[in-house]
Amino acid sequence: MKRLSGLRMAFCLLLTLSPALWVGDRASGQEVRPVLDESPAQPGEWGYRPEHQSISTTDPPAFSWRPQANVQDWEIQVARDSYFREMAYEVSGIIWNVHCPPKTFGAGQYFWRYRGRTETGVTNWSRVRQFTIPQNAVVMPMPPRDDLLARIPANHPRLFIRPGDLPRLRAAAEGELKDLWERLVARCEGALRNPPPTEEPPKYPSTVERKSDEWAKIWWGNREYTIRALGTSALLGFVYRVGGHRPYGELAKRILLDCAKWDPVGSTGFRYNDEAGMPYAYYFSRTYTFVYDLLSEEERQKCREVMRIRGAEMYRTLCPQHFWRPYNSHANRAWHFLGEVGITFHGEIPEADDWTWFALNVFFNTYPVWCDDDGGWHEGSSYWASYMERFTWWADIMRAMFGINAFQKPYFSKAGYYAMYLMPPHAVTGGFGDLACTREARSNVPLMSIFAVQARNPHWMWYVESMGGPPQPREFWEFVRGTLPKVPSQPPDDLPTSRVFRGTGQAALNTTLLDARDNVQILFKSSPFGTQSHGYDANNSFLLTAYNARLFVSSGRRDLYGSAHHVRWMWSTRSVNSITVDGIGQVPHSAETRGQITAFYTSPEIDVVEGEAGSCYRDPGDAQGQGQPLLKRFTRTIMFLKPEWIVIYDRLVATRPVKYQYWLHSPEKMQVDGNRVVARVGDVECPVQFLSPEKLTFTQTNAYDPNPRPRITVREWHLTAETSEKSSQIEFLTVYHPHRIGNEQSPQVTMKQHDGGYVLVLNWPGETATLLLPRDEAQSLQFGELHTEGKILISRQGKDRRGTRTVIVDGVVPAAP
Repeated sequence: MKRLSGLRMAFCLLLTLSPALWVGDRASGQEVRPVLDESPAQPGEWGYRPEHQSISTTDPPAFSWRPQANVQDWEIQVARDSYFREMAYEVSGIIWNVHCPPKTFGAGQYFWRYRGRTETGVTNWSRVRQFTIPQNAVVMPMPPRDDLLARIPANHPRLFIRPGDLPRLRAAAEGELKDLWERLVARCEGALRNPPPTEEPPKYPSTVERKSDEWAKIWWGNREYTIRALGTSALLGFVYRVGGHRPYGELAKRILLDCAKWDPVGSTGFRYNDEAGMPYAYYFSRTYTFVYDLLSEEERQKCREVMRIRGAEMYRTLCPQHFWRPYNSHANRAWHFLGEVGITFHGEIPEADDWTWFALNVFFNTYPVWCDDDGGWHEGSSYWASYMERFTWWADIMRAMFGINAFQKPYFSKAGYYAMYLMPPHAVTGGFGDLACTREARSNVPLMSIFAVQARNPHWMWYVESMGGPPQPREFWEFVRGTLPKVPSQPPDDLPTSRVFRGTGQAALNTTLLDARDNVQILFKSSPFGTQSHGYDANNSFLLTAYNARLFVSSGRRDLYGSAHHVRWMWSTRSVNSITVDGIGQVPHSAETRGQITAFYTSPEIDVVEGEAGSCYRDPGDAQGQGQPLLKRFTRTIMFLKPEWIVIYDRLVATRPVKYQYWLHSPEKMQVDGNRVVARVGDVECPVQFLSPEKLTFTQTNAYDPNPRPRITVREWHLTAETSEKSSQIEFLTVYHPHRIGNEQSPQVTMKQHDGGYVLVLNWPGETATLLLPRDEAQSLQFGELHTEGKILISRQGKDRRGTRTVIVDGVVPAAP
């Protein structure tokens, strides 16, 4: 079957590359029809949407299907029956492989299919997929192209504000927003006294090594240089356009025209250095639209020539491939920056409307990509905040130009909960993902301030106010937002303290959402997004923080993206609190390294999360078949007996006898006494008891492999507990007890091993917890009146058996590799 599947995929690939493959026989006179490529979506591809038997959270849904090189345009049909007799919607002439209809369908069950038109015929119809629109679906039809483009004002300005907004903003500058306005004016006065340099920044010398510190200094330096020049000119242009002070406009114009002399495919070109090319594109466009009336026609034409080259380069890079393969980190901000260019030069650059239409299609059909509607974010809190804050510019622009409210999208109605649960107020760590390890909760305040107002969410406004309220605004787009109505504040007392973000495979288990300084938190990852991009942490890994002490962490510090330390240590399973097998970790930095959260439960007394990551391990040492599966299962179950008891139960089954290495990482050196490990950070400690297996070899070091560049002085400690013998199946059973030093409850921990698994009893003052832990789904366990058939069972009770709560973990059994 695997051989046939491979042949089928190869055949489909040939179909994509060659328009000369047909169904039928020309020689016999039978009808000849080009064949539709319906090969399944692969990791890293957006996929067929709506998926078969899915529920759409929007009405209408956004449609997506596999692109095909020989297809000129597409046709979609949507019907209320699978025979397509009762048609609800049909459209032809679709250029790209995505489409969001301009009308709603209404609640109910629907069926959809598509086909393509080539130079010589029409393909067969695709398979039929069924989807359901519920009554509470968000109404979000996409207006037609001509309708949307007609909403762009004929005159300037066109970004953030329309010409008709100027009287209202001038009144605000004299009234409710006078303080902010005066700060903007003061910054403009400073620019008049000390204008930014505008000479073209340098390219990389031919002798410089890519990714070296010298290279990075030019790469990032050119970005900052560009932002200083054109960012200043955009501010000057806005304040001139609203306030009318001509010297600001004249300086903005001078900077704009100086930067227009830079080589559009040189040191700040999008392909050469996109970190410089992106801010060039949007700040240049903003300046142009704000000082349009000060430019001569000759000067306008020069700007158009420059941006036609830059815009075309961005468009060629992004479109149409971004629709089907959208998981490129930088592309996920570049598309809406291109949209700003398109709107600005509407009617002035022939291709500009294509750029705008492309950006709007990305928003309606394939954005955002690192999440689903539950509000999580695969790339981590640092990249979440960075990318979302930039996206809010585009949200402002869409509202002003097109009357589109981005915050109607289901994701944006939940996005702020990602910050609240991962980083309660005053938290000192940002969870998984690049640059997130020491990110603090207060860093979220600027973005959460925007989200709270735009989404009208009182919980998010409480989060902002719990850390001192919104920051003092200082940018011109914040002035535009300043007239939005205020949002009341509501503490999250009505919310559970723990939450799962299934779409990104992350769970946040907390004792409180009110203050991280009083919180014990376990973060867990087992993600269907894999370990790609900036969300590289291995699956089935966890982080443990107690009372704002980072006890067990993801280790390493990024010295430069893609450096040896970043790639070989931070992307490896060795760097996180997970497990390696014969020293082999999960396939690093890959969309195919997919985990899954298989169970989640939360209550005031007990939280449970379970993940499966067995398929993430491949055996590179198998001479007969490189990359063969190494594990049949790696099921990690975390049981949180609030507030200070955590049991982690790992079940691993390998395809051959192996040794297993259990990794823990802490900022300070851990104490090891037999099978007991103690992590201490500040006035908090966490003893860890390794109950099974009993024979383990412990090693500890504060060296990374490889170490970061010398400028990174942080050194964390890495502990490995390795099994003494090889085996094809093993269970790790560990008990964690995070607490403030001097506040230990001196519990009694009893573990008994049975043929079918383990019985674990925890006794501490006033309470008892009993856990039945089967080895696998075929095993049964009995302890007193408690009995389970293949499922983990947790029973917690107080004195005299009052307040008993029993939880059965009904996870998903892993499929055989």
